[in-house]
Amino acid sequence: MTEEPVRTDSEIRREDSIMGSGQREDKDSTASSPTGDLGHHPHSPPLTHNPKEIWKKGGRMFSVLLAINLVLLACTLVSSAAFNKVAVHDYDVFFMLTVIMLICIAWILFYLIVTAKRRDAILYKDSHAGPVWLRGGLVLFAIFTLVMDVFKTGYYSSFYNCLSAIKIIYPLVQAVFVIIQTYFLWISAKDCIHVHLDVTRCGLMLTLTTNLAVWMSAVTDESVHKAHTKFQNLTEETHRWIMKAGTASGSTEGCSCDSQICQIFQSGYFWLYPFNIEYSLFASAMLYVMWKNVGRLIDHHTHHIHHLKFRLFRRTFFVGIILGLFILVSGLAVLIVYEVQVNTSSQPDKKNEALIMYYTFNIVCLSLMSLVCIGGSIVYRFDKRDMDHHKNPTRTLDMALLLGAALGQYAISYYSIVAVVASTPRDAISALNLTYSLLMIAQHTFQNIFIIEGLHRQPPEDDHKIHPHRKDLYGLTFVNINAVSLRVPESGSALPSPLPHSQGAVAIQPSDVVQSIMVPKKVKWRRKFLKEISLFLLLCNIILWIMPAFGARPQFDNDKELNFYGYSMWAAIVDICLPFGIFYRMHAVASLLEVYIMS
Repeated sequence: MTEEPVRTDSEIRREDSIMGSGQREDKDSTASSPTGDLGHHPHSPPLTHNPKEIWKKGGRMFSVLLAINLVLLACTLVSSAAFNKVAVHDYDVFFMLTVIMLICIAWILFYLIVTAKRRDAILYKDSHAGPVWLRGGLVLFAIFTLVMDVFKTGYYSSFYNCLSAIKIIYPLVQAVFVIIQTYFLWISAKDCIHVHLDVTRCGLMLTLTTNLAVWMSAVTDESVHKAHTKFQNLTEETHRWIMKAGTASGSTEGCSCDSQICQIFQSGYFWLYPFNIEYSLFASAMLYVMWKNVGRLIDHHTHHIHHLKFRLFRRTFFVGIILGLFILVSGLAVLIVYEVQVNTSSQPDKKNEALIMYYTFNIVCLSLMSLVCIGGSIVYRFDKRDMDHHKNPTRTLDMALLLGAALGQYAISYYSIVAVVASTPRDAISALNLTYSLLMIAQHTFQNIFIIEGLHRQPPEDDHKIHPHRKDLYGLTFVNINAVSLRVPESGSALPSPLPHSQGAVAIQPSDVVQSIMVPKKVKWRRKFLKEISLFLLLCNIILWIMPAFGARPQFDNDKELNFYGYSMWAAIVDICLPFGIFYRMHAVASLLEVYIMS
């Protein structure tokens, strides 16, 4: 009975050595297996490595270096095109993005038509990669990105006489790229490819960096546009600097947008930028997991495949969904009032009232989220589910993105804390700003702990399976607890008297039977509580993504940080860190949805 798993693990290691492109699924089990000990036996011959196995790390390194160089080139061009003093224009950036998107389209078609059709090309599927809710979110963002490309094409077509043709070609190529890439990720996100390894690695890294370059371009264009629309009453020098940046980044170079349809196209595609930004980041994450799975060998004895069904409102008390919807609707109302009073009203009192309302709502929301996360972490202390320690590239990436993206909001919060504490005078808005910054740090910390611990838990199906020995021990398939309680005498056993131990029988107390039946009810209550927490946090993160993504910028509307750091430094801090904070919220939504289903 115990020899079969060892033989299977040994076969997998031999296959890994022969093919030279696989990865061990569980290093600990390999190290502790008898076969692993034989590898170091003094009389055993030394292991011979296939050249492919030696080149495996070299192929990965080459693809990583390719990605690093392309990202640095894109970052240089995008940042240079944002300023008028540098002789780099936005159509130079569009030309570079168009070229690499066309190359990515060609490679994706090659993968779908040639590589994936080869015999034994896809030996394994990673069940953890590309869950349906992540692919569904990718499709949703792709649809809005296509609408944005339509608006952008209509906007630039209004100036075809005085603009470079690349500005009209770029959104059309991006639309084709989004359609083909979305289809590719929908059907191939789980692939563990085993042919054309180096070409596939380089193609995936090229596509990943293309999405990052598009993300950088969109973030820069959106940031300059928001700065151009917000700061109309600054000093002449600062206003002139913003006008130069806006002219260089999203310029039409002397073309005027006078018609109503042109203005609709311009406003429309800027409002749809957040969806394009999230699409690029979602696609980059899925492409990274595919890159990690290239050449991967999966041991099906240790790789647990969990068929989890997505039932949104089953076995819940509806407390989390109701409270979360209340926070979501309230946040939308606060956002609308905030935008109207800050952007249209010229009275300082109206602006201060909007800031007080915004900070108060966020303080209440962040406080509730922090308390709920602490409560969920306490419930995990009593959860008897085992921890999942198996290799999972998707979970590793989720953890890295959560922790890395949170650094952006951490940086903004700490800069705000220093500015508020060191500045005078201290008014009510400064106190609210300080409280808001401290709670933002606490909420990110507690939520990361809750999500990461939830992602490492085994699904509930494994917990309710009865060990075969215990099943034979009771000899029962269905037990009526009332019937069992009726059979329990006051001084005896609930079951017939056990046989002597020499015959292999084991004595069972009635309390053991009743306890084994009652435990799932307690576990059920804990799982319901975790589901309520996950739903509430999910909806709260949605509204905390919507507010900054669609125009709420208290960092610029509050003059405390602007006066303390100066516009140039503070704008650089916010424009670099805030996109990571916005991405954190959307990635937390995807992770909380997985925690909800795993509960």
